[in-house]
Amino acid sequence: MFSHIVVGSNDAGASKRFYDATLIHLGYDEGHQMESGRTLYNYGKGVFFAFTPPLNGAPATAANGGTISFSAQTTEQVDAWHAAGLAAGGTECEDPPGIRDFGGAKMYIAYLRDPTGNKLAALHLIAD
Repeated sequence: MFSHIVVGSNDAGASKRFYDATLIHLGYDEGHQMESGRTLYNYGKGVFFAFTPPLNGAPATAANGGTISFSAQTTEQVDAWHAAGLAAGGTECEDPPGIRDFGGAKMYIAYLRDPTGNKLAALHLIAD
């Protein structure tokens, strides 16, 4: 459904370390950082994730109530993403990684905040 998602960053170096460390566990290559500080993570077929310093020069802020979730193929990928994120400057939020039941849809999910405070998740849908 989506072609791309972009979040703001107040520290391009810290954000690149965080996203390089986490997204590799979900099948993304290392991010391509442009001169502007914008960094792209290509997932193929025109789908990408990026972070950027705000173009208007104001500080980046995290969306209150917003979450960006990345798909994972296995629970092990979710756990590796979470551990790498904590080691690369991310912070815990929500409950520890584990199974959640959202009205009959079971998923294994983990949450983190990136260095700017954006709330992220990695999610593996559990088949019945």
